[in-house]
Amino acid sequence: MRIAIVGAGFAGLSAAKVLRQSGFDVTVFEKAPDVGGVWSRTRRYPGLRTQNDKGTYHLSDLPMPAHYPQWPTGEQVQQYLESYVEMFGLGAVLRLSTEVVSAALLDNETGWLLASRPAGQDPVTVERYDHLIVANGIFSDPLVPSFDGREDFTAAGGRVLAAGDFHDLAAARGKNVLVVGYGKSSCDVAVPLSDVAAQTHLVARELLWKMPRKLGGALNYKYLLLTRMGEALFRYLSLKGLERFLHGPGDGLRRRLLDSVGSVATRQLKLRELGLVPNGTFQDIARSTVSLATEGFFERVVDGRITVHRDRTISELLVDGGRPAARLDDGTVLAADLVICGTGFRQHVPFFDDALHARLQDAAGNFMLYRQILPIDVPRLTFAGYNSSFFSPLSAEMAAVWTAAHLRGGITLPPRDRMREQVRTRVAWMAARTSGRHARGTNVIPFSMHNIDEVLDELGLNLGRLARARQWLLPVDPRSYRRVTPRMIRRTAGGGATGRVESAGVRPVAR
Repeated sequence: MRIAIVGAGFAGLSAAKVLRQSGFDVTVFEKAPDVGGVWSRTRRYPGLRTQNDKGTYHLSDLPMPAHYPQWPTGEQVQQYLESYVEMFGLGAVLRLSTEVVSAALLDNETGWLLASRPAGQDPVTVERYDHLIVANGIFSDPLVPSFDGREDFTAAGGRVLAAGDFHDLAAARGKNVLVVGYGKSSCDVAVPLSDVAAQTHLVARELLWKMPRKLGGALNYKYLLLTRMGEALFRYLSLKGLERFLHGPGDGLRRRLLDSVGSVATRQLKLRELGLVPNGTFQDIARSTVSLATEGFFERVVDGRITVHRDRTISELLVDGGRPAARLDDGTVLAADLVICGTGFRQHVPFFDDALHARLQDAAGNFMLYRQILPIDVPRLTFAGYNSSFFSPLSAEMAAVWTAAHLRGGITLPPRDRMREQVRTRVAWMAARTSGRHARGTNVIPFSMHNIDEVLDELGLNLGRLARARQWLLPVDPRSYRRVTPRMIRRTAGGGATGRVESAGVRPVAR
């Protein structure tokens, strides 16, 4: 079976490793000239670091190097993935600087035709594959607002670009810079910008809660948010074990604990003095996202090097006195030579046509994926990394294990109608609990370990109770899962890579 994987970030590379070890013929397409996905040198903005500490942000069988700092830089993460490629001999299956232009099911739906080309060039090469894994990432296509007045603004010398497209700090030296957004990328890039720009303004439509790296200057945040206990503080779709207590008799204790986190963050980051306490409680906003405080960000707000305009948007770009500028929705006009947008991403597959997207998504554009992996109505297709989580490398790797087991005939799936109803119920719950901020059905935060448990329970490959019990109080260590792939391979050895793979729309390879 020939398998094409599109994307060479954490998801694509771990899928390639797992599927090669499982006996499949794999080709990985990546339009960037290097591996890394969001960590590629073509997408790294100044100030980029991980949100997780290095002990929780890696794949199961290769820890981050001991000499890396606790929160590695973007360049270090990319180097880590290069070492992963070398360790598992993936170089031979990589096609870097190669863009997938289109992917279409064969008329009899027994395979795919992939059209690819050297990035941005011709000619196009068309090849047949038996199965396709989409690992292009839900953070691959930046969403930059369509600002009124942009044409005149640009003609006057102004520039608008996504954070991931900004790589050269020298281009901002002595300039008036406007950063749009209050998420990780916006705050990350604002810090180095403030060291070189004439002035740095940040426009935030809505404030998020920012988590200090060390609460109270002592407790590493990983002991709160990167444990099963931290996850259990938020109500899941179904409750088990201690979760029933925390959301029943212990609900008052749970609420006080979450409120105390918000209080500590408010005091430690001086949010009240700065006028940057988010609207709503920590518990309310953390239902969809929590962002680690960028080192040095609030200190620069204090000393005036960064000015935050909260609860504001840009109403238009304009030319003011012959210079590029921006008007905010309260009428404020700010000089703006450079506008950098950390305003989110489009979740879509650029090489699929509209008809295929319609088979993958519901009427609201949500991806309808069983286990965040399997489209119910499109055969010979799975996704990797479409489960944004606190443990995204591990989540993607376990999704690859699920796909390999599925293709080796090692999963008995529910009937399609039951899977479809389960996905609908889950997406509706995600939309309700996040007020629509569920990234088209792909955001599982903060329920990262619930998602991994469901994937591995279905395979009968989850860790034992004692190992999972440790994760209630200690940060999840991906190394605990390093034996999952070999266990899956042994368990599915009877089917093998050429075994029957008919369930849920995946049909035997035409021979």
